[in-house]
Amino acid sequence: MALLAGRVYQPAQAEEVPPLTAEQMAQIEARAFAAAGTPAGLSAPEAIPVQIRRGETFEQAVRRTGIPAEEASAIAATLSNAMDMSEIRAGLRFETAIAKPRGGRGDPRLIGLTMRTGPASQVTVSRTFDGALRLRALEEKVSHEIVVLNGKVEGSLSRSAQREGVPAAVRRKAGQLFSHRFDLDRDIRASDDFTYVYGRTVTENGRTIGNDGLLYAELKGVAFYRFQPEGSKEAQYFDATGKNTRSAFMRTPLERGFRVSSSYGFRRHPIAGYRKMHQGIDFAAGTGTPVVAPADGVVVEARRWGGYGNWLRIRHSNGLETGYGHLSRYASGMRAGQRVRQGQVVAFVGSTGASTGPHLHYEIWRGGRRINPAGVKTTEGVVLSGADLAAFRAEKARIDRIIAAGGERRPQVQQVSAEGLRPAQG
Repeated sequence: MALLAGRVYQPAQAEEVPPLTAEQMAQIEARAFAAAGTPAGLSAPEAIPVQIRRGETFEQAVRRTGIPAEEASAIAATLSNAMDMSEIRAGLRFETAIAKPRGGRGDPRLIGLTMRTGPASQVTVSRTFDGALRLRALEEKVSHEIVVLNGKVEGSLSRSAQREGVPAAVRRKAGQLFSHRFDLDRDIRASDDFTYVYGRTVTENGRTIGNDGLLYAELKGVAFYRFQPEGSKEAQYFDATGKNTRSAFMRTPLERGFRVSSSYGFRRHPIAGYRKMHQGIDFAAGTGTPVVAPADGVVVEARRWGGYGNWLRIRHSNGLETGYGHLSRYASGMRAGQRVRQGQVVAFVGSTGASTGPHLHYEIWRGGRRINPAGVKTTEGVVLSGADLAAFRAEKARIDRIIAAGGERRPQVQQVSAEGLRPAQG
């Protein structure tokens, strides 16, 4: 079965109606309980979402729906047959169905409760016709897909991929890779073709519950393959010849949604009004646009600095430092001494300090002096050889076969066991 643009296609043919899934059967059962199992004198059940607050027990959270303490205790005792109630933490969400007395006298009663226990599993407590509480587990089958997405740029590359349903982490990684080869603002044109190959885990009802990241990306004929060399702590990306796509510096510290509004050199200052040396490059971009580190380094300072507003400076290898001005805010953890990796988000575009609008002022320093960022020459990545090159070629061939087939799907072991769950009285 081939996967195209994240959808599963198969030849049309006459076939029997497929059996209902466990979750579909449970939904039908729940509706039946709601319609026929509501005790006399109570209204139709009302869906009430609950989230456990800090310092609150499960029973206390359930009681906020209006049901009495003894019923909340019975529900907790029922659930304890399926899970360790002491492991429930603040922030957990679950759904309840509560029926209220018609005349306004008496206590509301719980008709059903559903709590997710894993990405593809949940437990349900429902009230049977005789008033007892029944516990059952629902677990969707899951499978692993490798999606092959072929698209065309319409607007920006990132937004085009987003419209096709590509996960944010995959879009971001592809943008980082292409930033080594292209100026994503000026080199990419409408109708340019792109291909993304990425893995994901989906339930039988088509809900994505996990992503395995980007396996392959191609834009304007430039292709990257994911591969983890022997002894490497993480996967890297290589071109078809086995050359690491990573260079010493990315071409820009922004991956999307920007344009160069002012280059390095003399210009008429937009606020002062006279000619002055502009010792950096300005990128016009919307407030909140992520700023990434163009290379590995260590944060030297993250502070307010005069007309630069919120200022960030990072020290890299070979005596180079990069500076970022007018930031709206810093990424979490950005302080002096913090190590950053190439492509990591370090801050966000803003308009603080002496600024006429949201933009990023970007500088590069060498030996304590500002230089033209556009003139920085970078070295190319390493080239695989020996056993690593042979292993890479095998992985490349595997990915090429998946692309030719339009994708891949295989069953996966279910996430949570349903053994041991049983009806319980309450």
